[in-house]
Amino acid sequence: MTVMKTSMRNFFAHKGRMALSAVAVLLSVAFVCGTLVFTDTMNTTFDKLFAATSSDVTVSSKDASDTGETTNDTGKPPVMPASVVEEVRGAEGVKSAEGTVFSTSVTVVDGDKDSLSPTSGAPTIVGSWNANEARTMKITSGTAPRGPDQVMVDADTVDKHDLKLGDEIGVITAVGTHTARISAIADFQVTNPGAAIFYLDTRTAQQALIGEPDVYTNVNVTAAAGVSDAALKKNVLAATGGDYKVQTAKETADANQKDVEGFMNVMKYAMLGFAGIAFLVGIFLIINTFSMLVAQRTREIGLMRAIGSSRKQVNRSVLVEALLLGVFGSVLGVGAGVGLAIGLMQLMGSMGMELSTSDLTIAWTTPVVGLVLGVVVTVLAAYLPARRAGKVSPMAALRDAGAPADAKAGVVRAVLGTLLTAGGAYGLYLAASADQAKEGSLWLGLGIVLSLIGFVVIGPLLAGGVVRVLGAVVLRVFGPVGRMAERNALRNPRRTGATGAALMIGLALVACLSVVGSSMVASATDQLDKTVGTDFIIQSDSGQLVTPEAVAAVKAAPGLERVTEYKIAEADYTTPDGKTLKDTDITAADPTYAEDLRTETVAGNLADAYKPDSMSVHETFAKDHGITLGSKIEVAFKGGETAELTVRAITSSDVVIDAGSKYTSIATLAKYVPADRMPLDQLVFASAKEGQQDAAYTSLKSALHDYPQYTVRDQTDYKEALKDQIGQLLNMIYGLLALAIIVAILGVVNTLALSVVERTREIGLMRAIGLSRRQLRRMIRLESVVIALFGALLGLGLGMGWGATAQQLLALEGLKVLEIPWVTIGWVFVGSAFVGLLAALIPAFRAGRMNVLNAIATE
Repeated sequence: MTVMKTSMRNFFAHKGRMALSAVAVLLSVAFVCGTLVFTDTMNTTFDKLFAATSSDVTVSSKDASDTGETTNDTGKPPVMPASVVEEVRGAEGVKSAEGTVFSTSVTVVDGDKDSLSPTSGAPTIVGSWNANEARTMKITSGTAPRGPDQVMVDADTVDKHDLKLGDEIGVITAVGTHTARISAIADFQVTNPGAAIFYLDTRTAQQALIGEPDVYTNVNVTAAAGVSDAALKKNVLAATGGDYKVQTAKETADANQKDVEGFMNVMKYAMLGFAGIAFLVGIFLIINTFSMLVAQRTREIGLMRAIGSSRKQVNRSVLVEALLLGVFGSVLGVGAGVGLAIGLMQLMGSMGMELSTSDLTIAWTTPVVGLVLGVVVTVLAAYLPARRAGKVSPMAALRDAGAPADAKAGVVRAVLGTLLTAGGAYGLYLAASADQAKEGSLWLGLGIVLSLIGFVVIGPLLAGGVVRVLGAVVLRVFGPVGRMAERNALRNPRRTGATGAALMIGLALVACLSVVGSSMVASATDQLDKTVGTDFIIQSDSGQLVTPEAVAAVKAAPGLERVTEYKIAEADYTTPDGKTLKDTDITAADPTYAEDLRTETVAGNLADAYKPDSMSVHETFAKDHGITLGSKIEVAFKGGETAELTVRAITSSDVVIDAGSKYTSIATLAKYVPADRMPLDQLVFASAKEGQQDAAYTSLKSALHDYPQYTVRDQTDYKEALKDQIGQLLNMIYGLLALAIIVAILGVVNTLALSVVERTREIGLMRAIGLSRRQLRRMIRLESVVIALFGALLGLGLGMGWGATAQQLLALEGLKVLEIPWVTIGWVFVGSAFVGLLAALIPAFRAGRMNVLNAIATE
C-alpha cells in the first residue's frame, strides 16, 4: 500500500513531465484502435452491402469469377443465352427468375466527353435496371429507363458532377458508344462503396454492353416460400444441367467479401505496422522520461532507501508510475482511436466511399488490445529506469542529484552495439551479394533489424563525436551560447543518444524509401530509354481494351511511320519436357514490335519469332522446360485451335518491361483463333515520321477525340506518369510515418523540458551572472537543433544504406540504376533543424520565464 501511495504521489507531482509521454502512448494506441475500428466498420459495411445486393441464388457463366463479371479478352463480359432464364424458372422451388446484364469494363462520359468515373479507384458499373437492384436503389427523381435514349444515374455521381435530368451521357464499351439522356436519379439504400452506377433498360443494356440481344450475364433467382437457398441451388443446378455457375446468396456475399478482404487486410496490417513504428519510437520517449525522473530523484530515492525502503519497493514504485501512465494514456488512446476511425470514414466519404456511423463497429477486442498494448509497452519501457532506481544506494542521499555514470555499463554497451552493428552490416552485405531476390530479402530484413538495434545501442557513444562535429559546423558561429548548447548536448550522451534514436528511426525509413522509389523511377526510365523505340503509347488507364475502331483511327492519323498492335491471349502449353501449362499468356504483336521494344535476346533473332508458326520464350522458361532454338511447343489457344509453334528466339529474363513475355505474331494467332474470338489490343504503339513527332502527337490526340477512354502518351508523358504513381505511394507512406516522427518530436520536447527542470539552479546562476533571456532561449533552441540533426544524420545515413542494399535486390529483377535523391535527403536534413527549433519553443519559453532568485534557491 505504501508503494502505491508513493507512486501515486510521485505520478501526480510530476504530471506535467508525464504528459508528453502520455501523449505518445495515446497517439500510438489511438492509431492501433482507430485502424481496427475503421477496418471492422468497413467489413461490416461491405457485409451489409453484399447481403443486400445478392439474390437468393445467382446463375452466371462458368467463365465468370466468383465475384461476378470477368471481362474476357474481347472486352465483353461472359454471357449466357436467354433460354437459361426459362430453364431456371422451370426448376422446383423457384418463385421468380430475372435475366440481367452488367459490365465494369466501361467508360462513361458527359456531353463534354469528361469522365464520370470515380477517381478513388472504385468501379464504374453499367447494368440493366431490375427487381434485385430496386431493393437497394430508390428512384428519387424521374422515371426508370424504358428505351434506348434513357439512362438512370446514382445520386452520388449526379452530385459530384453536377448532372441533372435530361443531361446527355455516353456509355463507351468494346461494342461502341451508346448515348442517352438521364431519365432518373436513384439514391442508395445501402452504403455506396464509391462506385458510379448507371442503369439502362434490359434490351438496351444487351445491345450497348454485349452487342447482341437475348443474352444475359446473370440470372437472379428468388426462392419460393419455405425453400432454402441450398435446396434452390441444387434444383437450379439440376435444371440447367450443371452448365453454369450457380451460387447461393451467402456464397456470392462471401466471395465478394473475400475479394474485398484482400485489400482490407493489406491496408489494415500496413497501418498497424506504422503504428508499431510509432510504438517503438514512443519506447525511447518513455525510457528517456523515466531515466531523467529517476536521475532527478536520486537523492529522494536514497533517502527512501535510508529509512528502510527495499530495492524491490523502489523498483515497484517506478513501475507502478509507468502502469498509471500506460493506463491513462491507453484509455484516452482508445477513445481517440474511435474518433480517428470516424475521421477516416469522413475522409473516405470525401473520396466517394460513403461510410455511415450507424455501421460503426467496435469489437470488444479493440479496447482490450489497445489497453494491453499501451500498458505492456509502457511498463516494459520503464523497466530499465526502474531497475536503475532500485540500485540507488542510501548513500546517494548525501550526494547532489544525478546518478554517476556506470563505466561497466558503458563498456558493455560499446561491445554489444559494435557487435550488433557489425552483424547488421554483414547481413546487408550478404543481401547485396545474393543471387536471388528471395534469399537476399531475408538477409536484408535481418540486416535492417540488427543495424537499427546496433545504432540505438551505440548511439550514446556516437553522440560525443557526432555532436562535436555538428557543433563545430553549426553552433560555433553563435559564440559562447553555441558552445554552451554543445556542452549541454554532450553532458548526458545516453539521453542525447536515446532522443536522437527516436528521430533516427522515422528518418531512416524515409531515406530508405526515398532511395528505393528514386531508384525504381530511374531504372524504369533507363529501361524506357534503352529499349523502347516507339514514340507513342495508346492505352486505357481504366483497363479497357483498345477497340478495332480506335486502332483504325490511330492508323489514319497523319504523320505516323508505323503502328503496332499488341494483344495478350491465353493458351495451354505442352512443352518438350512433356509438361502441360494451363492458362498461360502469350503475347501476339505485329512484327514491328521488335523495333518498338528492343528486347535483348540470348539466342536467335527476335524478328524471327514473328514468322508464321513461330514464337519466342524467355531464358528462364527455356531452362525450366529444356527448350532450345528449334524446339516445338504445342499451344492450344483458348477459343481456338491447337498449333505447333517453333521457338525462333530466346529472350533475356533480366528485363523490366514485358518481363516473362512469350511472343508470336498476330498473323499466327489469327490463323488458329476465329475472328470473333480474337482478343482486342491491350495497347497500341505508334512511331512518327522523322522530324514530325510534335505534329504526330497532336494528330493522334485529335484522332482519338471521340475515344476518351484512351490516353496518348509520348515517352516523356509515360515517365511522368510512372514517377507520379510511385510518388503518390511514397507520399502515402510518408504520411503514415509522420506519426512516428511526431512522437519523436514529442521526445525531443520532453527531453528538453526535463533537462530545463534538471538544470533549474544552473539556469538561475547563468541568468544571475548576465545571461539574457534571449541568449538562454537561443541556447536551448540550439541544443534542440543539434540533437535533432544528430538523429537525422544517423537516420539518413542508415536509411540510405538500407535503400542502396534494397536496390541491389531490385537489380536482380532488372531495376539496375541506383539513384540517391540528394535533394530530398538535403531537405529532410534541413527540415530536421526546423523540427529541433519547433520542439524547443515551449521548453525555451518556460526557461526564459524562470524567476532568477527562485531558480538559484532550488535544491
